[in-house]
Amino acid sequence: MPMSIPVSSDQTPLAVALSVRRLVEFLLRTGSIDSRFTGFDRANEGARIHRRLQRAAAKAHEDYKAEVALRQDYFCDGISYTLEGRADGIFTRDGITVIEEIKSTTLPMTEITEDHAPEHWAQGQVYAAIYALQNDLPRVTVLLTYFQVEEELSVQFERTYTQQELDNIVQDLLHRYAPWAQLAADWQTRSRAALRALVFPFEAYRPGQRAMISEVYKACRDGGQLLCQAPTGIGKTMSVLFPALKALGSGVAGPVFYLTARGTTRAAAEAALGLLRASDAALPLRSVTLTAKDKICLCETRECTPEACPYASGYFDRIKDALWDALQDPTGALDAALLQEYARKHTVCPFEMGLDLSLWSDVIIGDYNYLFDPVVRLQRFFESRGDYLFLVDEAHNLPDRAREMHSAALEKSAFYQAKKDLGKGKSSLKTALTKVNDHFVQWRHRCDEAAEGDSRFGRTVFEPNRDEAFDRLLSRLCEQLEIWLDEHREINDLHTELLQLYFDARGWLRVAETFDDHFVLQLSAYGSQVRASLLCLDPSAFLAADFALGRAAVLFSATLTPASYYKDLCGLPQARAVALRSPFSQENMALLCAQSVSTRYRDRENSISAIAGYLAAMVRAHRGNYLAFFPSYAYMDKVYEIFCTLFPDMAVCKQESDMDEARRTAFLEQFSPAPAQSLLGFAVLGGVFGEGVDLTGDRLIGVAVVGPGLPQVSARQEQLRDHFEQTRGCGFDYAYRFPGMNKVLQAAGRLIRTPEDRGVVLLFDNRFITPEYLRLMPPHWSHLRTVYTTEALETALQAFWQQGDPGDFP
Repeated sequence: MPMSIPVSSDQTPLAVALSVRRLVEFLLRTGSIDSRFTGFDRANEGARIHRRLQRAAAKAHEDYKAEVALRQDYFCDGISYTLEGRADGIFTRDGITVIEEIKSTTLPMTEITEDHAPEHWAQGQVYAAIYALQNDLPRVTVLLTYFQVEEELSVQFERTYTQQELDNIVQDLLHRYAPWAQLAADWQTRSRAALRALVFPFEAYRPGQRAMISEVYKACRDGGQLLCQAPTGIGKTMSVLFPALKALGSGVAGPVFYLTARGTTRAAAEAALGLLRASDAALPLRSVTLTAKDKICLCETRECTPEACPYASGYFDRIKDALWDALQDPTGALDAALLQEYARKHTVCPFEMGLDLSLWSDVIIGDYNYLFDPVVRLQRFFESRGDYLFLVDEAHNLPDRAREMHSAALEKSAFYQAKKDLGKGKSSLKTALTKVNDHFVQWRHRCDEAAEGDSRFGRTVFEPNRDEAFDRLLSRLCEQLEIWLDEHREINDLHTELLQLYFDARGWLRVAETFDDHFVLQLSAYGSQVRASLLCLDPSAFLAADFALGRAAVLFSATLTPASYYKDLCGLPQARAVALRSPFSQENMALLCAQSVSTRYRDRENSISAIAGYLAAMVRAHRGNYLAFFPSYAYMDKVYEIFCTLFPDMAVCKQESDMDEARRTAFLEQFSPAPAQSLLGFAVLGGVFGEGVDLTGDRLIGVAVVGPGLPQVSARQEQLRDHFEQTRGCGFDYAYRFPGMNKVLQAAGRLIRTPEDRGVVLLFDNRFITPEYLRLMPPHWSHLRTVYTTEALETALQAFWQQGDPGDFP
């Protein structure tokens, strides 16, 4: 739990609430970052080990109490502290109270010495001091228990202290922390006062913006959850950050977490904070942007070990000086570039420094996984509930992202190849790999048997339960991999391969422990290959627990329809939902449906020429740039091919399945302002160009959406359909219709980005005019019209374009 400092006045002492673990680790931890074995879920692994040792201790000591919450006020150097935490165990032995502190470690047994980690002793000592004071105990014993995870061996050390000795230890720690507490308090005093007086950085609100700001502020101030569908043009980023910061000024402790699905929206959050700073040059507002390790790493090859990385070696010995320096930065905008600058100056890891600085920041900008991924989440914040404000951008992506975070997959070939690459000879590791590979072979036989029966998807089998025999084999393999990796620390291709296999196996075991009726085990065979997946079908319970860690959550997007679907899958059944109207004039967008063209799978071959004809008619109606979105690459390629054959003089470009960032940028750069000739781009629904693309003005004047965007029928989607049919009674909606329509609305949202923009959205398929789809359309789509021929489309579009000033577009 991070430090919380209420704003103090001159008449009252400075008050600081601080977790015991945060205090001792910050002051006493030394040494280097070494992530050889920290890529899997170490926090949950440690919790499992704690429970195991606590159960054993409870059998040995009748009065053993586990996870004892402790809280005590102290006063030191004019500062009032509240220290709190949980003692791992408390029991009585020979008339003396014993406070046990349990630590799991991958250090070799020879390196686990009594004094190798002073912060571990200090944590037990502070708990002992609190317990001795509250129970008037003259003496207390601190028992430090280490559990070596590879060898599954325990080693214990103990020391006995008087109550006065323990109190002296606590006072010394608080005295050493005082400058940092004062630094944070001074910042919060200035920051919160400034945020109370913060004014909106623009002269006027956009239509709908004031209403959105009001809703967000009330949710943040009072607590609760809000789903806000805010169409393009309202200014969503500023409309959530401004009221959240005002809530901090009203007394909410915070911090604000701005959580995103893509890097472009992180940049939007940074830009919005920049506008607030520009509007008030004296505004004390500190934000940190958390960037992925691979992107912010200062080394040519990322290897987070003290032997390979100078920024990891001795990190904890230098980080306090680096933090103190960065916390004096006059801009307060700790983005990736600035973190790298301070990291080079002090020779510390910029990624870890960003995480450490998050504890001192008002706003934390980062990917969804920092809250929702059980492996990556910020444990320094989310070990317990806090006064946090969660702002979730592009929230329509959250259900699928959460499914991925709570799912796992393994393939037979990885284990077979690892055994092969280890070479000739016998070893315990090769034996463990063989047993796992043999289990995959058994699964392949089951898939073959399924293919001979009535399986809808060939060699695919679904099981409602986890395969515990396989999980035991995998657990034993992990033990052997840990030994091998520890004995072979030189970095080469084999080490990299086995380390990745180890992480993948640990990820599987983590998911397996959460397996319940929200999951299925999928087994699929392709030739000799076998793929096994633990599929999370319904992430709502996980997301509900994540959101419960904070005070308030605001989920916002241009497409959150129907609200009941997102409230359900995001685990927020009681959330308030609001849908704001588009700030743009309905007259600026021609909305047409070519209902005579069927894009159903069985009709696609017959629709190709018709779609090409309609697209050509749309482009001929007015010179400019257009995008056509298709439900699959295969369908897109066929229409593209016939379009180029029928209309060779029209300029086109096409999305490819393997485009890197440079090629994606080059694709979008073709959509230039005031083009000399029209351009038609072909892209896929739900792809990189289907959302997050901002082509304003005449860089894009038309979007065609081919079909209602239904996900391709697959074994996975059918499992989703079956699950939600059984649990909600609306399986097709949850698995197909709602996700598909969301992709349609996102793609159409690439058009009309400013009040001056004009353009056309052309939909293909008569399903769009059925009640099931009309009810999913936003209010500003109420003017939908149908066309039956290309001639009718051209006539309608010519009328639309002639409504404006011909001089508006060359």
